[in-house]
Amino acid sequence: MKIVILGCGKVGNTLIGALAGEGHDIVAIDKNPEVVEEIFNLHDVIGLCGNGIDSDTMLEAGVSEARLFVAVTDSDELNMLACYLARKLGARHTVARIRNPEYNDDSLVFFKQNMNISVTLNPEMLVAHEIYNILKFPSAVKVETFSGRNLEIVEIIIKEESPFVGIKLSELRKKYSEKFLICYVVRGDEAYIPSGDFELKTGDKIGITASHNEILKLLKNIGTFQKNPRSVIIMGAGRSTFYLAQKLINIGVNVKIIERDAQRCVELSNALPSAVLIHGDGMQYEILKEEGIASSDAFIALTGTDEENILCCLFAKEQKVPVVVAKINRSDLAVTAEGLGIECIVSPQKTVTNVVSRYVRALKNSIGSKMETLYKLMDGKSEVSEFKVREDFAYAGVSLTTLNLKPNILVAGIVRGKKPIIPTGADVILPGDRVVVIAAGQQLDDLGDIIKH
Repeated sequence: MKIVILGCGKVGNTLIGALAGEGHDIVAIDKNPEVVEEIFNLHDVIGLCGNGIDSDTMLEAGVSEARLFVAVTDSDELNMLACYLARKLGARHTVARIRNPEYNDDSLVFFKQNMNISVTLNPEMLVAHEIYNILKFPSAVKVETFSGRNLEIVEIIIKEESPFVGIKLSELRKKYSEKFLICYVVRGDEAYIPSGDFELKTGDKIGITASHNEILKLLKNIGTFQKNPRSVIIMGAGRSTFYLAQKLINIGVNVKIIERDAQRCVELSNALPSAVLIHGDGMQYEILKEEGIASSDAFIALTGTDEENILCCLFAKEQKVPVVVAKINRSDLAVTAEGLGIECIVSPQKTVTNVVSRYVRALKNSIGSKMETLYKLMDGKSEVSEFKVREDFAYAGVSLTTLNLKPNILVAGIVRGKKPIIPTGADVILPGDRVVVIAAGQQLDDLGDIIKH
């Protein structure tokens, strides 16, 4: 697929790498020649130095033949205008990054309709939502939701004292009455779609598929359930902090924000009068102590510097804070942070990549299903996909046991109406169902891709 991407910053770079890795024909545009050269050296793409609202530059990039145009510069207004120009020049679909909180839902609807923008992206809001889900499920290191929260995949780490240690998956369903499925296991650098004889070990990161209530009951049963936090300290006062604090305040959580920029403290204090704003440097650990980090239920590091976020989260862990979350953009530092014991890590770049990759897959000529959701695991080595089953799905009504599934494929959940189903071999897929599939080492564009032909 021909895709033109405007803006080669952190988000653009990650997006270019992911889409180029899936075999798409990518042209990258940026006004900085050094950035363009770096992108050209890093990825197998065409780099073009120019202005995204210059028609000659856009035509040279091949926008008129592009199936998709994506604008992810630092300017919301430039992104919207570039998408408008791209559509006028012939691009079939457009995606714009729009981050300013002043552009509310009504404004976005207006812009999308009148500027013919297919999808708008707000990485900071997506990250805030991701952290919010974790805080509502504090026993987890990651929470993914499907079909309007009717089905969830909750990722937890098996601790040494866990009753799951040394037990085979086939024995779990017999031992516990809750309806759940362990759909993937990450052990070291490897991701597995486990069979019934797979034995869990200390340190395994596992994905549990179930309804929200069933997962809650299971976590209580195995002794890993934690209560929702009532007091949260956030370091850094960027856009993600604004969106997250707004969500937390709305459910009655006490929010304290530490920010070194005095003007930003004033701005956020006016925008969030219920939050407590502290003007100070969170890297000065005495400030964190004075503000009660040791008695807080959660600490979230959302500054623009990965290293600061890691160091402050390590300090929070030393202070025995129950839930610690770090925003980390660089994948190499994310690996380092995990090795140091920081379990909850979020990345705006990866979040955006998931959304755009899903949209790109949905643009392909799928027969029988439509991709609704996509999450990448293990830096893209494995994926969780949700498909809406259409009337013409060729394998409707066939039991899962009868289906000749490809290796390393697992049907992890089916949502029929609003009823979640943890599938067994006797279950079938029907038109209208939403089906959640785990795939290791392969890419799915359509639900039919799970079948070995």
